Amino acid sequence: MPAWGSRDARLLIVGLAPGMHGANRTGRPFTGDASGDFLFTGLERAGFATASRAHTPRLLNCRITNAVKCLPPENRPVAAEIDACRGYLYEELAELWNERARCHRCILALGGVAYKVVGRAFDARFPPFRHGALNEVRPRLFLAASLHPSRLNVNTGRLTEAMFDTLLEEVRGLLTE
Repeated sequence: MPAWGSRDARLLIVGLAPGMHGANRTGRPFTGDASGDFLFTGLERAGFATASRAHTPRLLNCRITNAVKCLPPENRPVAAEIDACRGYLYEELAELWNERARCHRCILALGGVAYKVVGRAFDARFPPFRHGALNEVRPRLFLAASLHPSRLNVNTGRLTEAMFDTLLEEVRGLLTE
């Protein structure tokens, strides 16, 4: 499943894998399911997306991808699937950042697995995953961590709109520096 959004975006959102009833059906990460609804509503409030007339969000200075490109069995990718897709993610990360980049860029990892996979891509050691963590990966390149907007996390209150909005505002502020 390809990334969705502009190649010159300054924010890259990395999820885990396509959802069975959402992205696997629509062909775009985080579309067609409750996780996507939560994500895009937050992105709209933060100015990273707008809704079109067809209710398909339009991304603004933002790109979305997954660490695993195909639907994993039982909706849980195993290490072999993550390894098999690693090269695709690394290419997308390389498009986001280069040493000559003059403005800040940010990767927003949705969930602990995405956070670890991105950390490995940069051969970096970060503190353990926690919602709201913000780490400098390279000069002018940051990794932000959010709980995944899964139905379980949202319905149980582990991830709230306020928590997500606060993190997105931090990211927005970082990108305007």
